[in-house]
Amino acid sequence: MTTDTNYDIVLVGGPRDGGLMNSVGSAVVELEIDGFIHRYVLTNQHTEQNGSQYTVFNYDGMIDPKGAMPGAETPDGGHHNPVDADGE
Repeated sequence: MTTDTNYDIVLVGGPRDGGLMNSVGSAVVELEIDGFIHRYVLTNQHTEQNGSQYTVFNYDGMIDPKGAMPGAETPDGGHHNPVDADGE
């Protein structure tokens, strides 16, 4: 691991569990992974790893950027199912 980074947070849970990054002063970190947005939120917890202090960001879930989640009603009264290509 190089020392030229300024990582200040650790991601806990979700697809990037244990990942380090720079929060840039943000309370929410959103990462696009495989077409979905994964959100991590600031906590008041801190942890130490390899002699450095990190603020903990907990996994808050996955968001479909298209706005439709499984079981959500569609404008025509149906239900969205991302697995069903017909949308019925």
